[in-house]
Amino acid sequence: MTRPTVSVIVPCYGYASVLEGCVQSVLDQEGVDVRILIVDDRSPDDTPVVGRRLADRDERITYRRHEENQGLIATANEGLAWADGDYVVLLSADDLLVPGALHRATAIMEDSPNVGMVYGLPLFAYPERPLPAPRGTWRKTDVWPGAEWIRLRCRSGHNCISSPEVVVRNSVQRAVGGYDPRCFHTSDMNMWLRVAAVSDIAYVRGVPQAIYRIHPNSMLRSQEGPMVDLRERKAAFDSFFASSAQLIDDPDRLRSAAGRALARQALWRASRAVDRGLVDGPDSLPVDELVAFAFEAYPDAQRLREWHGFQLRRRLGAGRSLWFAPFVVTGAAHRLRGHAGHLRWKARGI
Repeated sequence: MTRPTVSVIVPCYGYASVLEGCVQSVLDQEGVDVRILIVDDRSPDDTPVVGRRLADRDERITYRRHEENQGLIATANEGLAWADGDYVVLLSADDLLVPGALHRATAIMEDSPNVGMVYGLPLFAYPERPLPAPRGTWRKTDVWPGAEWIRLRCRSGHNCISSPEVVVRNSVQRAVGGYDPRCFHTSDMNMWLRVAAVSDIAYVRGVPQAIYRIHPNSMLRSQEGPMVDLRERKAAFDSFFASSAQLIDDPDRLRSAAGRALARQALWRASRAVDRGLVDGPDSLPVDELVAFAFEAYPDAQRLREWHGFQLRRRLGAGRSLWFAPFVVTGAAHRLRGHAGHLRWKARGI
């Protein structure tokens, strides 16, 4: 029997010190045939030395270097055009796959032709700490119809995927196209929504699928303040509905749900800024901008309970609302919901 083939794209900019470990984590995958494309986006370090050495050592590896820096999205799309395997993975040079990740993901899609994407739990690696050790057993697989997965994302307003833990069926990837350069921080979120518009989505439960490094230059740490985060997520949804509304049922309702979720989050951040007195001074948050964004994302924001809470906080005065008992309870409830949501994400990836 032929084994599934997986094309793995490794964009690299300045990660010479960890590139070999990333590539080795792919070569060590069992049960699949892999090909790797390292795309060096004109790194200023020793990436050319490492990349060429790896390519010379193993015929499954191809190394390319850009004459000029093109950025992550253009680099990723170059890799997608190259990929010719049954399945495709985009794996940043500072991340790693855990053993068995590709076998699990491809086995699910081999058995379920309607599934176009599989993801799982990522582990997070922090500077100055040992890499986390993957543990657990593949207990089961959750499969969502694509429409249901989109609904869950619109209801939450958040991306639930880091990126290296994703494997996509290449025929689906080609059908939805490349990454959208208008969504700089959230091009991956936009991509997953587009994949879900044409296929089902599966989640590997019980065992991690990848290791994501957290450091100052990683995407999870490179966003500048709450407005960048909110606007980038809104851009991902806006682009998705602009390109894929015809593929889903009731897109207006889903668009409204996503806007409502983002508006609630913006108003909550504005409220907490008032609670903590962060409305003036060097550590202040852009309260007025957060409020304006809420109404941009969801024109009926004045009907939200977060809007009424924000207005009352402003009347009480910055820093004083923390002494108002109902707001103390509200803050505690918000933290509990956040904790419960994190536990649900760890268990089911949503």
